[in-house]
Amino acid sequence: MRHALLFSCLLASSVGAAHAADVVRHAIPGSKFPIASAVEVPAGKTLVFLSGVVPPVADASAPKDSAKAYGDTKAQTVGVLGSIEKQLKGMGLSMGDVVKMQVFLVGDPAAGGKMDFAGFMAGYTQFFGTPAQPNLPSRSAMQVAALANPGFLVEIEVTAVRP
Repeated sequence: MRHALLFSCLLASSVGAAHAADVVRHAIPGSKFPIASAVEVPAGKTLVFLSGVVPPVADASAPKDSAKAYGDTKAQTVGVLGSIEKQLKGMGLSMGDVVKMQVFLVGDPAAGGKMDFAGFMAGYTQFFGTPAQPNLPSRSAMQVAALANPGFLVEIEVTAVRP
């Protein structure tokens, strides 16, 4: 009986410790912007770094080095995040496990050479900050001069944590 009581106490304390070791996502104070200002990953968790993902072809009849082949910033963002979601799923992870995101946006010729941040956000918010997937990553978004293909407007790399 004494051993059973000791085992029960140890089990209860380890359950509490596991709960305390969860990933902590800090909201931006006073803001509803859909990113975390910081994310804490506890010791003992495995980080998974995904290489940059570029958009899939949306229009196979368009030249492969044209924006028309890949769509506008929103379409490319949705395509890239869909590819990331599929890759994570194949690893037993989900978009909710993403803790860090770096976004590279090329200036859109249709927007006077400025990045289409609104188009990016329209695609991003289909995957993050939704009732079905409320976990927000910390994130950086920057305009870059170019990506590997002149038709690419978006490249995204993420870091996920294995729960």
